[in-house]
Amino acid sequence: METLKKNTHLGIDLSNVQGDIRGGAISFLVAVPLCLGIALASGAPLFAGIIAGIVGGLVVGAVSRSSLSISGPEAGLIIVTLGAIQSLGSFPAFLLATCLAGIIQIGLGFARAGMISNFFPSSVIKGMLAGIGIILIIKQLPHLVGYDADAAEGFALFQPGGFNIIEQLHMALGQFRGVAILISVISLFIFYLWEQPAFKQHRVTRNIPAALVVVVLGICTNELVRMINPQWALQGNHLVQLPVPENAAEFLNLFTFPDFSQWNNPLVYTSAIAIALVASLEALLAIEASDELDPLKRKTPTNHELKAQGIGNLVSGLIGGIPLTSVIVRSSVSINAGARTKLAALIHGTLLLVCVVTLPTLLNKMPWASLAAILLVTGYKLARIEIVKAVFAEGVSKFIPFVVTVMAILLTDLLSGIAIGMVTGIFFILRDHYLNAHRIRTDWDSGEDRTRIYVKLGDHVSFLSKARLLKMLKNVPANSILEIDGTASSYIDSDVVTAIRNFGAVARQRNIQLIFLENTTKEFQPNYARSELKMEVFE
Repeated sequence: METLKKNTHLGIDLSNVQGDIRGGAISFLVAVPLCLGIALASGAPLFAGIIAGIVGGLVVGAVSRSSLSISGPEAGLIIVTLGAIQSLGSFPAFLLATCLAGIIQIGLGFARAGMISNFFPSSVIKGMLAGIGIILIIKQLPHLVGYDADAAEGFALFQPGGFNIIEQLHMALGQFRGVAILISVISLFIFYLWEQPAFKQHRVTRNIPAALVVVVLGICTNELVRMINPQWALQGNHLVQLPVPENAAEFLNLFTFPDFSQWNNPLVYTSAIAIALVASLEALLAIEASDELDPLKRKTPTNHELKAQGIGNLVSGLIGGIPLTSVIVRSSVSINAGARTKLAALIHGTLLLVCVVTLPTLLNKMPWASLAAILLVTGYKLARIEIVKAVFAEGVSKFIPFVVTVMAILLTDLLSGIAIGMVTGIFFILRDHYLNAHRIRTDWDSGEDRTRIYVKLGDHVSFLSKARLLKMLKNVPANSILEIDGTASSYIDSDVVTAIRNFGAVARQRNIQLIFLENTTKEFQPNYARSELKMEVFE
């Protein structure tokens, strides 16, 4: 195990500075195009994505107790951000909602809600990510062929009375740009190459993110075309259009502040709750994944992480940034590059800040076709066919909630889709609970010369099991022995116990010998032995 020499205040391992610098630098290179692309897809000013990335690296990185997680804008927040901006009709009003979302997250941390992710069925979570992935893929198709107008329009597949993706695709068909298509093809080919074993295992290419190569080649291709024939080159809204400040005063003017006059707008609070819930869930899932990748197997305190994410969103909203959360893509890239402490996150944020101050002109040369390719691949990774096959292999009770969640998100919105998926998932949980509450074995007892029915109750027998148990009792044949074994049950609802005991009177009338074994162990009283039983015989 690596020896840790930590700065006690920041939790930084000074013995691994080189690896942290490498991890922070490479995650920064991944973050630049993603911050811009996510801001674009969210309908927010492009600089708002950079602000969120800076805050995620510097503020959350300093406050969080996670050693490896890196925070910033994330694809899972695109839909809720876009929907909130559209419903509020004002970006400053949206910033107020982001601030309130941060306060809600801080409150969730103090309320010890870090276990909230445990209450969401895994099939619904996977369906949510797959739905987001499909929408990201569809949304990028116009940009891949050079149609970059109306870049932030709605995500709904069917949006009566408004501009929607179907209409956007139709308009894109008549506005192809050859250079954009060329850049898109090159970009997707680069992503394909970087997934091949030869590139993954090479000591040079494995440490260079494909997203960086895509951006560099996109810029070079467009500049080469510009040298050959300026009229063919992409320009205007086909390129990133970050403001270029001439001095410190102009740079400060790039920051937007919340519209506090909207404090009495109910939609602000609705949007804040939506942002807080989605951002918190995304953060908890990403933290869990980052801890799994940690070579030192450290565990992040989830309640403190909610507070850190809340502080990050509060600060981001106050200075004009979009919502942020822990991002597993950046975290995993940083870990693979050798990062072992939060110094990597701090370097990531610092480099973003320096880049936007000193290199905005270079950033403005990036074609949107390159960013669209990055987001399309991101969407593919969220919704790839292997995920669908894996969920299908888990059975109907997992696959149907997964499919319902995906379809509901595509046809409604993110929160409605999750809610519908949750209802479906809970239905199948209750169904499985109903079907698996007990097991039945029927034998012939030669000694008694009659049928013996053995019923083994499950670990947790709630009132939901009562209906199926009553149905089973009704079908017990006369002149038989019925043994109900609850010795392995840690909990049996009183309604179920009453139903069994009430069956005793019926059992006597039908010459059924009823044997009921209960486990009287109290888990909170260790002086009780697990073998202590209570047996009732009704004859």
